[in-house]
Amino acid sequence: MRITRRRPAIVLAILLGILLVGLAITLNVSWIVLNWRAILPLAVGIPVTMLLIAGVVLNTIFLVREVRRNDQQDSFLNAVTHELKTPIASIRLYLETLQRRPVPEEKRQEFYGIMLADSDRLLSTVEQILKAGEITQRSHKHAMETLDLRAVAESVTARVLNQHGLAPEAIQLSLCDKPLLVHGSLEDLSTAFGNLMNNAIKYSPVRAQAATMTVRVFADENGAACLEVTDHGIGIDTEHLKRIFKRFYRVPVRAVMRTQGTGLGLFLVQAIVKQHGGRISAESKGENRGSTFTARLPQLPESLLASGEKARKASQQGVTP
Repeated sequence: MRITRRRPAIVLAILLGILLVGLAITLNVSWIVLNWRAILPLAVGIPVTMLLIAGVVLNTIFLVREVRRNDQQDSFLNAVTHELKTPIASIRLYLETLQRRPVPEEKRQEFYGIMLADSDRLLSTVEQILKAGEITQRSHKHAMETLDLRAVAESVTARVLNQHGLAPEAIQLSLCDKPLLVHGSLEDLSTAFGNLMNNAIKYSPVRAQAATMTVRVFADENGAACLEVTDHGIGIDTEHLKRIFKRFYRVPVRAVMRTQGTGLGLFLVQAIVKQHGGRISAESKGENRGSTFTARLPQLPESLLASGEKARKASQQGVTP
């Protein structure tokens, strides 16, 4: 685990808390020994001391959490600064090159492609930041509708393949035979599923013709509509599995620190899935052994698909269903 700049502050806060708790316990024991015959002082002193000890412990916990949160926010700001500055500097360099000297048409088209890719990267970073703020602050959800999870997965898969310039075989898409209907926002679910697939590509060593991930859409034993993304990348240590969905959190290993990102992707996934009444889970056998993320959403009755088609046809014909 990497050593943060605030690690000494965390250690100091914990040591101070331990010393204060130890002092409070010592004073309480001394009080009991000196006043063991006095019932009233004991009845009042012991609960008060316990409350003081509990207060010191809670204050220490909150202080440590605040220090860690500030450290994560600093890391986020550094990551965002890099994510914004790098593509801007790249675009500026190519524009200056095109402006200052004549460039062959073939090279010019290559520059245009690079600048477009950098623009997409810049736009993606901005959208992630805006989406994170929107998810945590908005009082209402986007327009909710009845969606077939298979169609959403197909659409997002095609978009991710195109975005990363991958061959169709790079993502193995497995869909169940019958519709899996969910009540949700197409925009939000597309963002969540796209983040899962982008992460699988980002943290996988293979990015070309071979399959970088497997995407499955199925119904589990409890009837929930599930989307599962399995990659063959760097994996996640067990101790980090429960923390990877926190805002700004990034697994502290060298391979991750060299990878572009803001620490918001999985936080957005969890927030969106929860807003849709579902849950997200992560599994991994350890570093360099891949990861599996599974989003489970409440499934709607299949009868809604037929009624929705009927209503849509009736509206097209100008008839009230």
